[in-house]
This record gives sequence, C-alpha cells and structure tokens, in this order.
Amino acid sequence: MARKQRGKNKDNARRSKKKVSLLDQEGVKYVDWKDVDLLRRFMSDRAKIRARRVTGNDAQQQRHVAMAIKNAREMALLPYTHRVTTQRGAGRGRGGDREARPPRPSHDTPPPPPSVTGDAEREEFDELPSDIPAGEVRADNVEAEVPAGPDQNQEG
Repeated sequence: MARKQRGKNKDNARRSKKKVSLLDQEGVKYVDWKDVDLLRRFMSDRAKIRARRVTGNDAQQQRHVAMAIKNAREMALLPYTHRVTTQRGAGRGRGGDREARPPRPSHDTPPPPPSVTGDAEREEFDELPSDIPAGEVRADNVEAEVPAGPDQNQEG
C-alpha cells in the first residue's frame, strides 16, 4: 500500500510552506541580549515572546532567543509587559445601566425607620423605670460581697 505524501492534500497546502527564520535570513550566528532591536522582532506588542511557529525558529534558535530576551528583561533593556490602552465604546460595560438606578443614600441621610415586627416587645425594655434616675443603680440588685474563687489569693 502506498503512503500518502504530505503537502499534497488541499487542507495541508497552507501548512506545507515552512516559515524561514529571521536569524537565518540575516545570518545571525549569536543572539546577543544587548541587541534590543533584534530581540523586539521576536516579541509581540504586549511584550510576549513569539512562538516558534510564528517566527520560524528551530528549537535551538528559540531557546537562544528566549534566554536573550529574559536576560535583557533582567537588565531592564526590555519590558516584562507592555500595556495597550484601548478606548471603550458606548456599551454597557461592567457597571450596567447606571441611569436606571436610584441614587445611593449619602452619609448625611438618616437611617430608615425601624421595622414594625418585634418593636412592640422591645419598647418595654428600652425605657428606664420612672422611679430610678439614669446612671443610678439599685442596691437590692447588687451583691454585697463577691466570694473569692480558688484562683484568687485568700487572706487568713
């Protein structure tokens, strides 16, 4: 049985052409970490190292390029990341439609009135009895002496 040759299938037609490395085109023998212009060509606009299939490097060339980029980043010649600013459209975004919401209460507004449930029972205990002035304690509710426990030092 005869084998099918690669590159003959119409689906593989695009993959059959191998990309030629930039290092081979320019005849670069040593990838220097100080050659920032060369290294930037192997980085994306967001400062990521481009893949082998994009650049056309073989495995050894890709290793050398990656190590040179990492060394140049350490020496602050190349950025680790590069922020790309984009302008947002008039879409809703994360916040949703803010105009449909009522405004938030500010710190100056008083709190809402207490709820009706359970307040009738609580009102009995919120007020002091009329015969005791505020800040005064009844003597019949206070014990005269507190007995010493086993932890405390006892004299005698």
